Amino acid sequence: MEFGIAFKGDLEHKRMLAISRQVEAGGFDYIWFFDSHIIWSDPYTQIAASMQHTDRVRYGPLVTNPKVRDWSVAASVFATLNRMSGGRMDMAIGRGDSSMRVMGKKPATLATLIECVEAIRTMTQGDTYTYDGSPNPVFMDWTEGHELPVWIAAYGPKALKVAGEHGDGLIIQLADPGLCQWFTEQAKAGGEAAGRDMSEFRVLSCAPVWIGDVEKGVQQTSWFPAVVGNHVADIVEKYGKDTDLVPDSLTRFIETRQGKGADEGYDYRKHAVKDSDNLYYVNNAVTESFCIVGPPEAHVEKLKQLEAAGVTQFTIYLTQGDEERLVSEYVDKVIPHFR
Repeated sequence: MEFGIAFKGDLEHKRMLAISRQVEAGGFDYIWFFDSHIIWSDPYTQIAASMQHTDRVRYGPLVTNPKVRDWSVAASVFATLNRMSGGRMDMAIGRGDSSMRVMGKKPATLATLIECVEAIRTMTQGDTYTYDGSPNPVFMDWTEGHELPVWIAAYGPKALKVAGEHGDGLIIQLADPGLCQWFTEQAKAGGEAAGRDMSEFRVLSCAPVWIGDVEKGVQQTSWFPAVVGNHVADIVEKYGKDTDLVPDSLTRFIETRQGKGADEGYDYRKHAVKDSDNLYYVNNAVTESFCIVGPPEAHVEKLKQLEAAGVTQFTIYLTQGDEERLVSEYVDKVIPHFR
């Protein structure tokens, strides 16, 4: 299994660079940055800075979307960072949640997502691509043609099918082994139905963690199910209950969210913020299911369950305090069990 960390973009710059060096020295494989340019600082300038302090780890946004930047701009950014780093960039992309909705805009359609993936892949390879809004073909003759692996974030059945058909990997923003297995099977089935060889298909599970007291861990990570719930609510509403298109556990989770009687408006200015009002419906059981908390042994056990469910990379959302300690604990007590 590969391991990564994800920065929210709110750490002091020199501290972020020091953790980047710590992560690479400790054997992690990826450094990701949240990409929601209004809520948090720009990820790509930070990726460029972090790259100057590492030699091996790979980078990418977790996740970008088709609507926030012109596709030629996005392709130019990825191609530039690939060239700077010797080909160490990946792209993780979804329909767009926080970066769109904080502006009052809707996420992209799946059709737009598919075309965006094709466009950026093509342009970063140095090939010509023509897309809507660009009367002349776009051709960047300075790109070095580095491969750009594409991960697609998905929860719903149609999005999972798209991930399997068009992605090199799937992003799952939770760490529940049963749900990860269901999502993985759906994506792989979509790829196989399209005639793809899915033997090298990758699956990334990402969630906050806490090594130590379980109760403290729940307190530090309970913001995360609220983020997941906001993504999943649309899917449950669209596909409804009592079908096999959405797992029962997610349906029940969203029913709890809707049944609390509190204001259901989601404050994107407090997206992924601990102790915000967005957490009104989150309980301890859901937090322990979606995150990983407890002693090192509990982390190893759950990660092995995720691996058995098809997960090939686990990325820590490094957003809940004690960041350096958590990285160190994983380096010393968790990662060696998977190497």
